[in-house]
Amino acid sequence: MVTGDASYIKKINRALIIREILKEGKISRADLSKITALTRATISAQVADLLEEELVVETELEHNPVGRKPIMLSLNAQAGYALGIDLDAGQATFMLSDLTGQPVATDIIPIQAKTYKDIVQLLASSIRRYQSQCAGSRYGMVGIVLAVHGLVSNEEKIKFVPRFQWQDVDLKQDLERAVGTVIHLENNANLSAFAERAYAHHTTDNLLCVTLYSGIGLGMIMDGKFFRGHEGFAGEIGHMIVVPGGEPCACGNRGCWEKYASETSVLRNILAAEPDEASNYEWIGRRIAEGDAQVLDALNQFIYYLSIGLNNVINMYNPDVVVIDSELLRVIPNSLQSIQNQLHSQISHYREITLSGMGRKSCVMGACALAISRFLGVPVLSLPSGDDLAD
Repeated sequence: MVTGDASYIKKINRALIIREILKEGKISRADLSKITALTRATISAQVADLLEEELVVETELEHNPVGRKPIMLSLNAQAGYALGIDLDAGQATFMLSDLTGQPVATDIIPIQAKTYKDIVQLLASSIRRYQSQCAGSRYGMVGIVLAVHGLVSNEEKIKFVPRFQWQDVDLKQDLERAVGTVIHLENNANLSAFAERAYAHHTTDNLLCVTLYSGIGLGMIMDGKFFRGHEGFAGEIGHMIVVPGGEPCACGNRGCWEKYASETSVLRNILAAEPDEASNYEWIGRRIAEGDAQVLDALNQFIYYLSIGLNNVINMYNPDVVVIDSELLRVIPNSLQSIQNQLHSQISHYREITLSGMGRKSCVMGACALAISRFLGVPVLSLPSGDDLAD
């Protein structure tokens, strides 16, 4: 039973109501009362506030076979907008979403600048452009979340970003000074996990998201919250050693998981066997169909080492759902079944292993969702999936 002062209880009730409106899309006051177990008087008072704030709108249900048409409540999606940014080597992806998390604009900007100062200026210029686009809405830009492919502390300071060779930089503070508004930083894998929970796995409070692109990252939602570790650096699972004394890694160890099971490593191995070919996903798909022995051997090794690491991760965290974010696995026929066939330990317990339906967009979608979550005060979101989230 929740106890506390009236304002705290009102805040909890408000979050509960907004969460259900978001999840259902459209819902009546009566159904809200049933689902939330809040009294009709409480629902009416809270909804009155949300209507006054223009966060919720009313519509009359068009088709109702019996009795008076009920008044339905839905979130005012255009009341404000969230900006998600995925800062990666070579490019920055920007996505502007409405308050239901649906994308309204996406842009990929190449990063040719080399210095930290130049990259800050590039990001700030793009952010200001999006801010001006949102100025006509009631709340404007409600939040900005930037994904970093590296170590981000609990204080949102960058400890290390390998691809830019940044160490101990305060990108959050420098960007906030440049654009004059609050910006939040988060690890990219955490945001991918947040997106999977918000858009796809609404009933899952223990979810792992493994991203397999240039390295391997692990985003963890445990008990409905980010699992960050002591300083915020938890999830660097790509540097778990799976081959003692194996290939040297930039981290200083040898035999790290990402040297054997990241897409970059696999593609590099295939290219070594086929130096004159372009190893994109379509090309690999054709080679699989043709039965190319070298490509099939490299992919079998990829599945083998991927399964070793997944077995370790599952045993460590006992998740409900494991989401794998990998374009390469989508090309390989029956890839999930091949992985599951190698997870035969009696100790490993999980409910589902699945491929991400969002692909490379999961990170920037998670950034938008986190900005919305902070603005609405709803820690656990259930957003509509949309029809075009996948790559």
